[in-house]
Amino acid sequence: MDATEKTITLFTTRVRQLILQFNETKKENNDLYALVDQRDAEIKQLQAQLAQVQNDYNALKMAKMLEITDGDHEAAQKRLAKLIREVNKCITLLSDK
Repeated sequence: MDATEKTITLFTTRVRQLILQFNETKKENNDLYALVDQRDAEIKQLQAQLAQVQNDYNALKMAKMLEITDGDHEAAQKRLAKLIREVNKCITLLSDK
């Protein structure tokens, strides 16, 4: 085998190694993209869950603030009036802009 044949054989071997390495890298890249997509879906699900929990918490907090017991009727009316005033202030501020 002369030098040209050795060079061609070496070149062929290197090209095959590069092709194998490319295929492995391509597979790894696809796996990483799939993992990123999975994480994105999980993040969206958790964000939706967080928003739902926050809404539930706010509703519970509002219900607790409006909870009326026999001896607490006047205090509840005062709290409700205060909430209405705060909402009216917010509406006024938004209307001014």
